Amino acid sequence: MLNHFHFFKKIIFLIIVVTLPAACAKQIIIPHDPSTQKVLFKISSTLPETDIMSAIAQIALVTSGGYYPARAALIIKKPLYLRLELLPPMGPPDFFLVVTPHEMKILLPAKGEFYQGEPNSHNLSRFLPWQFNIEDMVFIFAGTYPPLIGDVAYLRTPEENYLRIDMKAQSGISQTVWIGPAGHLSKLERFDENGKELYKAEFTDYEEGSSIAGKITVGLADGVTSITIKYSGLKIEKAKDLAVFDLPVPAGFKTIMID
Repeated sequence: MLNHFHFFKKIIFLIIVVTLPAACAKQIIIPHDPSTQKVLFKISSTLPETDIMSAIAQIALVTSGGYYPARAALIIKKPLYLRLELLPPMGPPDFFLVVTPHEMKILLPAKGEFYQGEPNSHNLSRFLPWQFNIEDMVFIFAGTYPPLIGDVAYLRTPEENYLRIDMKAQSGISQTVWIGPAGHLSKLERFDENGKELYKAEFTDYEEGSSIAGKITVGLADGVTSITIKYSGLKIEKAKDLAVFDLPVPAGFKTIMID
């Protein structure tokens, strides 16, 4: 009986020795793993901070209040430069939004009004039915994921045909990205410091030779609010002049501070 017990222990030990490396190979947690950093660097560099991206965007915004389709001229530079001009079916733009790291400006030509204030989601939501972190929005619309601040731990896991990478900062804020077989960012999920989902984004319709998705959909955690953008005429150029992110006050317009 005792010999049978020792034999059984040996079998269990062999099973653990054989299966443990295979299990560990599927989940790798290394704070600064070079191979993980290489993959993430490629994804995060779709639009270098030295470049400017411009495109025409077909926008579909869905909220609890309704559906808002629009066509816009969009210009982006990371980390926090944005210019959005809503284009009506005919005539000049009827809404201008410019964001820099220091301020946000909004021009409403039909009303003769010019607004100026801090570049934050609350101020933006006063004009668009969409309350969203502006810096996150810039990174996502640039075809990548927003950065996490401070020391970040990574968990790399193969998941079917995708590579899943979980990231968590010391603050508790975390996010997960999925990278497809072609090396393109496919999906992003962002969570707050309590692990509550903030939003998710999907990146699809990559054209051959392009590292930026032709279609990007962002959905908020309420399960209702979402924005989808489809790009056409996308261009990337060196950021030689940032004047495009300035918006002077036209003569005769009323200036209104929004802070």
